[in-house]
Amino acid sequence: MPLQGIALQRRQSQDESTGGYKFAKLTGGVRDTLKPPRTRSATGITSLSQALWKPTPEAAKLWRSYASTDNDIPTLQRSFVLHSTKTIARSSFNMDAFAAYQALALTVRDQLIEHWNLTQQFHTSEDPKRVYYLSLEFLLGRTLDNAMLNLGLKEKFKEAIGGIGFNVEDCIEEEVDAALGNGGLGRLAACFMDSMASLDYPAWGYGIRYTYGIFQQGIVDGYQTEYPDYWLNFGNPWEIQRLDVSYDVFFRGYVNTIVDEDGNSRSVWEGGEKVVAVAYDYPIPGYGTKNTINIRLWSSKPAKEFDFASFNEGNYEKSVEEQNAAENITSVLYPNDNHYYFFVCATLQDIIRRFKKSHHPWSDFPDQVSIQLNDTHPTLGVAELQRILVDEEGLQWDDAWDIVTKTYSFTNHTVLPEALEKWPVPLMQELLPRHMMIIFDINLFFLQNVEKQFPQDRDRMRRMSIIEEAHPQQIRMAYLAVVGSHTVNGVAALHSELIRTELFQDFVEFYGAQKFTNVTNGVTPRRWLQQANPSLSSLIATTLGSNNFLKHLDELQNLKKFANDENFQKQWMAIKHQNKARLAHYIKQVLNVNVNPDALFDIQCKRLHEYKRQFMNILGTIHHYWYLKGLSKEELAKQVPRVSIFSGKSAPGYYVAKLVIKLINSVAAVVNNDEDIGDALKVIFIPNYNVSVAEILIPASDISQHISTAGTEASGTSNMKFVLNGGLILGTVDGANIEIGEEVGNENIWLFGALAHEVEDIRHDQRYHGVKMDPNLDKVLQSIMNDDFGDGSIYGPLLGTLHSDYYLVSKDFQPYLDSWKLIEETFKDKAGWARRSINAAASMGKFSSDRSIKEYAERIWKIEPSRLE
Repeated sequence: MPLQGIALQRRQSQDESTGGYKFAKLTGGVRDTLKPPRTRSATGITSLSQALWKPTPEAAKLWRSYASTDNDIPTLQRSFVLHSTKTIARSSFNMDAFAAYQALALTVRDQLIEHWNLTQQFHTSEDPKRVYYLSLEFLLGRTLDNAMLNLGLKEKFKEAIGGIGFNVEDCIEEEVDAALGNGGLGRLAACFMDSMASLDYPAWGYGIRYTYGIFQQGIVDGYQTEYPDYWLNFGNPWEIQRLDVSYDVFFRGYVNTIVDEDGNSRSVWEGGEKVVAVAYDYPIPGYGTKNTINIRLWSSKPAKEFDFASFNEGNYEKSVEEQNAAENITSVLYPNDNHYYFFVCATLQDIIRRFKKSHHPWSDFPDQVSIQLNDTHPTLGVAELQRILVDEEGLQWDDAWDIVTKTYSFTNHTVLPEALEKWPVPLMQELLPRHMMIIFDINLFFLQNVEKQFPQDRDRMRRMSIIEEAHPQQIRMAYLAVVGSHTVNGVAALHSELIRTELFQDFVEFYGAQKFTNVTNGVTPRRWLQQANPSLSSLIATTLGSNNFLKHLDELQNLKKFANDENFQKQWMAIKHQNKARLAHYIKQVLNVNVNPDALFDIQCKRLHEYKRQFMNILGTIHHYWYLKGLSKEELAKQVPRVSIFSGKSAPGYYVAKLVIKLINSVAAVVNNDEDIGDALKVIFIPNYNVSVAEILIPASDISQHISTAGTEASGTSNMKFVLNGGLILGTVDGANIEIGEEVGNENIWLFGALAHEVEDIRHDQRYHGVKMDPNLDKVLQSIMNDDFGDGSIYGPLLGTLHSDYYLVSKDFQPYLDSWKLIEETFKDKAGWARRSINAAASMGKFSSDRSIKEYAERIWKIEPSRLE
């Protein structure tokens, strides 16, 4: 074995001692384990001389002829039957709907992979600057329908498998959602990947392949109950397991300092526990282009799967202990701290491997690589890249740090203090000792620069320190992301202003305002209009004369000239009614509750949290219920019937949010069985909210609620999806509601409540000046405590939050009720409502994720499209 500090790379011929294994490269004697030989595929070569297989001209011609995938009807049918009989081993006698889905998915994937391989080879040959989008969540939803639509082949596939006796829509319903995310963060990442592909940007997404995702939500006695999401039980036809792409990831160990022959010292991270990151690739097709990019997801595997010695000793649990510990890292979304580093370590090894293929000097790294941090979860990548450059590549600290800070950019998604991630220093010292040293050094050099600019301002240094002096000390990951990035952006105009003036105000004063910018979020119209609402998409295409609006969403403004056209209004509202009827059918299937599609459908579907104020919504619903109960039959018949629909998951440990779900279901149990009011009000909670459920809910809304306390919602994107589908908004002056209001006009949105700059003064008054509770709200709370909706005592912790009322439910309650009166009066005017719906949808051009991605590409990433012809 070589001495410490000496690098070794050696091959040994196959014999009994090595069994064909080769020694891994050793840097500083750190990683001296034997590993089986790994041969990369020829995909991604930079020249023919690098090809692993060098065919004759005849063989190459033959390869091309068979590798090409035609998309004529007979070819698609043949592929479907071959996958049915050969890949999944079914015969015509046992082909059920799920088998048909599998065969169709594999047939569609054949088309994707051809474009995917050509795209990767093209990008490698062109060697453009690439962007790498790092996100712990990609909430993709179902892939089959989206892939067929983006490929432009859905009608062909309908005809192809219809001729064999199967229905495409039935196959689509068999697919389960990929459990790779939780909420808006993951769905935004999925929209962005669709836009990057559609706009021909050379891009990669990186994430984690969760075995169980977050959880499936069931409702038992009104309470949320969590179950594992076994989304991979029957395989995932869209992923490609890349056993040839795997990287070692180390934890714990210790740090040595070694000195070379020239007297230079450097740190070496020694020993520790090892797991292996294995890549799974998920092709993402662009719309109207051959460009097909990739999300690479990492799955954790043990370095040693089975301990025979322990097994032979009868210690069966210990024999698989290492395997279980390794695989737990990627089992569940947000389970522990290990998977943050696992994710960035594997990702950076892959990015650097790709960079090195082109033989650029390290100084070119920021000109070839842009890394976007989607929130703080991947922030350890800042320290990891610095470690690689200094410890493994031998760069000087300042040169390495210059590369790091020119490579990373950071998107902040929240201003809530509890959501700004912190790591205990003792945990980091145990788990990643070298990284903790690097973070201490980053902080030291940063604070030295702060002191130069602001001498004697020690309180500023304390406020800006990456290390918070708590007990124990904490690492402020958001601060590390800011310090390690060249650009920091918020995701809506108000949010970005709050970042500059409140959250990172000290950093703005230090770096200057130019480092902090805004990129308002957007959604992909391919998923949220063409796929989720095909009838509306078809009407728009027919009216405008083409599908161009799907890539140029600002063309929707041309619909405004039809907003007063009686025939167009009828077609528009007929589609809305069809979507409401579809949702009513779904509610009947899932909950066995009948709802009237002619009623006003009021929907709030999003993650349960106090700041999103589902609590205020259900309190307002209770108030409306008692109002209806006080009417005569004649008066009741004149009311606008309403269906109040909720959907969303609470974090498993968020007790107050789970009580909101319980209250919603308890109110539903009373209201939906009250014969006195009948269809005048129904309350619905749809369990297990996911992308596929959203695709049913969003096209069916008349009103959607986005009622977060002002200054708490960064942006929101469901508001954009609802309006794009002709729904109108009831919302607060928060997040993207503000910009949506500017685009659609005051006539087509109902905004209410306290403003962001007023919130702190209101909280102060509530805390110190004894502000009385809103009287209407007080009556509602009395109703709950009087057991009108079951045992009121169980809601004590929930109702107790209104004592301090941090989220201003009481302050905003009466304006909220007043807005509802205006909405109900407006809804009675059917032609006027149709006009508002059309004008609102026609004003949504700004909120395409294509616009967002162009802004990122031009202003932050500095990348150009690279179009495969």
